[in-house]
Amino acid sequence: MNNWSKLCLALSTFISVQAIAQKPPLNHDVYDSWKSIGTANLAKSGKLVYYTITPQEGDAVLELKDQKNNLLLQVPRGNDGSLTSDDNYFISAIKPLFSAVREAKIKKKKPEEMPKDSLLVYNLKSRNTPLKYADVTSYKLARNSREYVAFLAEYKSSNTVDSISSKDSTTASASVASGKGKGKTKSVLHLLHLPTGDTTNFVGVDQYEWSADEKQLLFSKKGEEKDSISVQNAGLYIYSVADQSLKKISQGRGSYKQFSFSEDQSQLSFVAFKGDEKTLSKEYKLYYYTDVQDSARVIGEQTTSGVPQNWWVSGDAKLHFSADGQKLYLGLAPIPRVKDTTLVEFEHAKLDIWHWKDDYLQPQQLVNLKRDQTKSFPAVIYPQSGASIIPLSDDTFNRVITTDTGNEEWVLVTSDFGNRISSQWDIATASNIYKVSTKTGQNKLIAADLSGQVYLSPNAEYAVLFDRATGTWSSYDLINDLKKPLHEGVAVSFVDEENDVPALPGAYGVAGWSRDGKTVYINDRYDIWALDLVGQKKAYSITNGFGRAHKITFRAQELAREDNPRYRTTYLSDKEQFLTAFNETTKENGFYTVNLGKRTADPKMIVMQPKTFRKVVADANMSQVIYTKEDYQHSPDLYMNSIKMDQERRLTDINTQQAGYNWGTAELVHWTTPNGHDATGILYKPEDFDPNKKYPIIAYFYEKLSQGLYTYQAPAPTPSRLNIPYFVSNGYLVFAPDIAYETGYPGQAAEEYINSGMQHLARTNSFVDSTKMGIQGQSWGGYQVAHLITRTNMYAAAWTGAPVVNMTSAYGGIRWGSGMSRQFQYENTQSRIGQNLWEARDLYIENSPLFFMNRVNTPVVIMHNDQDGAVPWYQGIEMFTALRRLQKPVWLLNYNGDDHNLILRQNRKDIQIREAQFFDHFLKGKPAPVWITSGVPAIHKGIDWGLQ
Repeated sequence: MNNWSKLCLALSTFISVQAIAQKPPLNHDVYDSWKSIGTANLAKSGKLVYYTITPQEGDAVLELKDQKNNLLLQVPRGNDGSLTSDDNYFISAIKPLFSAVREAKIKKKKPEEMPKDSLLVYNLKSRNTPLKYADVTSYKLARNSREYVAFLAEYKSSNTVDSISSKDSTTASASVASGKGKGKTKSVLHLLHLPTGDTTNFVGVDQYEWSADEKQLLFSKKGEEKDSISVQNAGLYIYSVADQSLKKISQGRGSYKQFSFSEDQSQLSFVAFKGDEKTLSKEYKLYYYTDVQDSARVIGEQTTSGVPQNWWVSGDAKLHFSADGQKLYLGLAPIPRVKDTTLVEFEHAKLDIWHWKDDYLQPQQLVNLKRDQTKSFPAVIYPQSGASIIPLSDDTFNRVITTDTGNEEWVLVTSDFGNRISSQWDIATASNIYKVSTKTGQNKLIAADLSGQVYLSPNAEYAVLFDRATGTWSSYDLINDLKKPLHEGVAVSFVDEENDVPALPGAYGVAGWSRDGKTVYINDRYDIWALDLVGQKKAYSITNGFGRAHKITFRAQELAREDNPRYRTTYLSDKEQFLTAFNETTKENGFYTVNLGKRTADPKMIVMQPKTFRKVVADANMSQVIYTKEDYQHSPDLYMNSIKMDQERRLTDINTQQAGYNWGTAELVHWTTPNGHDATGILYKPEDFDPNKKYPIIAYFYEKLSQGLYTYQAPAPTPSRLNIPYFVSNGYLVFAPDIAYETGYPGQAAEEYINSGMQHLARTNSFVDSTKMGIQGQSWGGYQVAHLITRTNMYAAAWTGAPVVNMTSAYGGIRWGSGMSRQFQYENTQSRIGQNLWEARDLYIENSPLFFMNRVNTPVVIMHNDQDGAVPWYQGIEMFTALRRLQKPVWLLNYNGDDHNLILRQNRKDIQIREAQFFDHFLKGKPAPVWITSGVPAIHKGIDWGLQ
C-alpha cells in the first residue's frame, strides 16, 4: 500500500470514528417513537402480506403489500386485518386516535362514551378508495368468506325503528345510521355485500356468528323490557344469505350464546337462559336445531337423563360438534349457591376461613373465584340418536383431553384429587390418568400417581405418557389396554440435561405426530426422535443425531395454518419437514429441513445466521414464507422469502431513527469460575467504544441470558429489567452472565458466576473500570443483588427489584397474584434450597441476605411495590428498615398500586429516569438529584417528584 492509500485509509477511518462519536446518546424522550412489528400474516395464496407497525405509545399503522413488496394499502391505526378466502377483499378495524382516547380518559368519559373503532373495506380487484364505517364494535368473516362481512355497530337514538331486514342502511332508522339523537344506545348488525356495497341491517342485535360456508348468519336480539315491540322481536334468528330470508328459531328475551354449527353446517346448537337478567342463578338450557325443524328444541337441561343431581347445563362452556356431526360436546356444572339478597350487608361479618383440609389455600380460592364460578365439566350428547347426556368428568377431575375431530370413542381425563394439598410445597403434584368412553361415560384407570405429562394420539388409539420419576416415555393402547415402553435401548436422555433445581427434571416435549397417529415425535436436548406407538419399530432420531454431534437444537416448525381453529395438532411432514435450529455454541439461529423417509440422512441446512428469527408463517403451498429477523444492532423487521430462503425481500424498515443515535454491540465472553466451571455471558459495548478509555460497567442477570446474544432490545421503559440499550448508548458497559446453580446454595452461585465474570472482565480488559462497577436485578435477580452486597464490597452501586431477603419469612408467605403458598419455590424450584424450613434451617438463614445486612457498604435502591403479586412487598420493607437501622445508604421505591413488574407505563418511564440518575451519580460522579440526596416527604407527594 502506497503512502497516498495509507493516508486515505487513515482519513476515512478518522471520519468514520468522528461520525460515530458525533451521534448523540439515547435519552428518555425517544421511547414512545420506537416501533415494533405487531401481527404479521401471509395470505394462503402467498400473494399478499399484511402487518401492523406499532409504536410503543401512539397510533399504529397497518400495511398491505403484494409479494413483490409493492404497497397496496396503508391504514393509519389499522388493527385486526383479514382477507377473504379468495384474496379479493381486505377488511380491517381502525382504532380511534390515541390522542382522542387520551382526551376522553382525561374527561373521565363513561365506557359507552369512549371513541369507538371504525371498519375499513378494501376491494383488491378494483383498487378503489376503501369504504369506511363508523362506531363499529366488532366484525366477523365466515371461515370460507368470499362475498360478505358482518359487523356490529352502536349508535345513540331516541326513536329507533326496529327494521329487521332493510337493504338500505339508512332505512333501519335515519337517526341510527347517522348516529344522531339522544337516547339509549342501539346496536345494529350490518351485513355488507362486498361486491356491491349493499347492506342488510338488523337492529338490537346482541350476539352473532357465521356458518363456516358463509351461507347462514346467526344472531340474537335481547329485547328491551319496557318496549313491547322489542320484547316481541327478542329471540334467535337465522338469516339465509342465498335467498335473503330470515327465520326466528327461538323466541323470548334472555341470553343466547355459545353458538356452534356442525362441520357440514346442517346442525346448530346453542345455550340460552330465558328469564330476568338480574336473576343471580341462571339456568341455561341446551338447544338444538336443523333446517327441518320449525324452531330449536331443548335437548339438555337440569332434568335431562344423565345430568347429575344438583347439576345443570353450563352457560359458560363452549359447544362444539364432532367433525362427523354425531356428537355434541357441552359442559355441565354444579348448581351454585347464591347470596340471600334480603340480608343487610353491614350487619353480617365478612371473613375468610382457612381450613387445613382445603384442597387449595383460601387466597388461591379467592384469586380463582371468578374462574371457579364459571367452571364446567365436559359431557357429550348424541343429538341425532338420543337425548341422554353422558358426563365425561366431574369436579374431582381437572383436565379432559380430546382429539381435534372429537369423532373417536376415547378421551383422557386427569385427576389430582387427593394430592392437591401437596401442591403447597410440591408444585408437580401427581395425577391419576383415566380413559373415558364417549359412548358410555365409563372410565378406567390407565396410570396412577403420574408426575409428568399425558398426551392423546390424534386417532385416540394411544395415550402417550411421560414419567418424571423415571425420565421415560411410554404408550398405552387404549383399545387393548396394553402399556409399552417407547425408547428402550436408546442411550440418550429425554429429560432436561441442564436441570439445576431440586426437582425431578422435565421433558423436552412432544414435537408432533405422524398423520396415521402411529408415531409420536419426541424432543431430546438437541434432536427429534420417532417413537413407534405400536411397539414394532425401534426408536430412531429423524435428525440422525446431527444436533447432538454439532450442539444444534432442532425443533419442528409448523408453517401450514389450519383454517379451522379446532385443528391444533402438529403433524410432521412425511417428506420435507421444516426445522428451527439454534447453535448452542455460537448462539446462531436458522432453519434446516429433514426428510423423514430417509432415516440415515442428516438434516439439510437452509440458513444459519447470527440472527434471531420470529413470526414465521408460510403460505398454503409452502412456497413463500414471512418472518422477522433481528440481532442486537438491527431491529426485528419483516422479510419475505421463498421456502428455500434464497429470495429474501425486506418488507419493512421500522426504526430508521436508530442510525442517528449512539447504539452498541453485543459479544460473547467466556471465562472459568473459581471452582473450575466454564462460564459464558454477553458483553454489551457502546457503538463509539474506545479501548483506550475507562468505562463503568453494570452487571444485569437472571438465570441464563446468553441465548439472547442475537436478540434486539429496543430502548423502552422496561417493567423492571435493566434498559440495556439506554445505558450502553450513554457510555456504560453492560454484562449479562449465565448462572448455574447447586442445590442449597443459590447465593453462592451468584458469587461464583457474577463476581468472577466481572473480575475476569476487569482483569483482562484495561477499558473496564473496576472501581465503578454496578449490579442490577429484578425478582430472582433482585435476590442475588441483595445477597452479593452482603458478601463483597466490589460494587459501587446496586439496584434490586422485588428481592426476597428473608427466606424464613418468605417461605411461609403467599404469592398474592396466584394465591399460592411460596413453599414450593424454596423446596423444588427457583430458590433451590431443596428441603423444607425445618429440615434445612441453617441453609435458609445462610441464603437470607437480611441476616447479613450489617456487612453492606454498597449504596442500594430497592424497588418493591405494594401490589406485588409474586414476592410479598414486606420483603423489600425488611431490607430497607434493616439498612436504615444500620445507617446504610438505601432508598425504597414503592409505585403505588403497581405489580411485581411495573404495569403502568408512566411508572416504567419514571423508573428509567431514576435508575439512570442513580448509576450516573455513583458510577460516573454526576450530581445527585433531590430524591437521592434528601428524598421526597409525603406532604410533597404528587407535587414534587424529586428528579431535579
